[in-house]
Amino acid sequence: MLAFIPSPTNGTLNLGPIPLHVYGLLLAVGVVVAAIIAERRWVRWGQDKRVFQDALIWIVLGGVVGARLYHVITDYERFTGDWARVFQIWKGGLSIWGVVAGGLIAVLIVARVKHVNTFLLTDAIVPGLLVAQAIGRWGNYFNQELFGEPTALPWGLKIDPINRPLGFESYSQFHPTFLYESIYCLILVAIILWVERNWRLRTGQTSGLYLALYCFGRFGFENLRIDDARVVLGLRINAWVTLVVMIIGIVWFVGAGRRGKIDPGRYPESPDPLGSGATAANA
Repeated sequence: MLAFIPSPTNGTLNLGPIPLHVYGLLLAVGVVVAAIIAERRWVRWGQDKRVFQDALIWIVLGGVVGARLYHVITDYERFTGDWARVFQIWKGGLSIWGVVAGGLIAVLIVARVKHVNTFLLTDAIVPGLLVAQAIGRWGNYFNQELFGEPTALPWGLKIDPINRPLGFESYSQFHPTFLYESIYCLILVAIILWVERNWRLRTGQTSGLYLALYCFGRFGFENLRIDDARVVLGLRINAWVTLVVMIIGIVWFVGAGRRGKIDPGRYPESPDPLGSGATAANA
């Protein structure tokens, strides 16, 4: 090969005597960035900053717990005989579907307690969540995990022999699905912000759009991966989950468009509701 993407030989950074796991560090960075983006959107829409800050810890906790539980439940064989590994999240094993499910449950509870609109809160979170996903995917790079099929493309990811799946030991370079998904998430951020800027989305539509568009790309990435996974009717279980969530996202987007309301904080009544020169039209 004339070109390839090298993989790190070590997934830790040593700060003196303290080993710092890059996977965990990237997760933390992603959470902080997502929180900043979501809070700014929430406040810009005229909502109470303190309410969001009070809710944040529970939403993050719900997302992390949900992410780990989903992984442990769907891949429980990996933990049999060594259940202490359940808590070793820095070694990987956090599912985005667990994040969405756990975070959504936390949002539902927080919104009820704080008396705020549930879907307005999820709409505020969506772009930051995508940025966090884009950052977090690089943790897979440092752990040399969740890559795709062998490839001869010049951006193939070099994987050490010890991390190659059974049956692929003779191949050295694989599709960098972590990179594909990271880039895709950032593209979705741009698309969603563009849509919000040019159309008056009703409350909840941003969340439905996220689910539909993310799942569209994730289905392809999921079927490109070769890591060991449970297969049902010829598809990885996560691929089936992706299809189901994509349908939910489409129904969510359409339903919110028909029954939802335009939040005056997001779109003040003016010829230019976003204050940026964009022309808004009813969605």
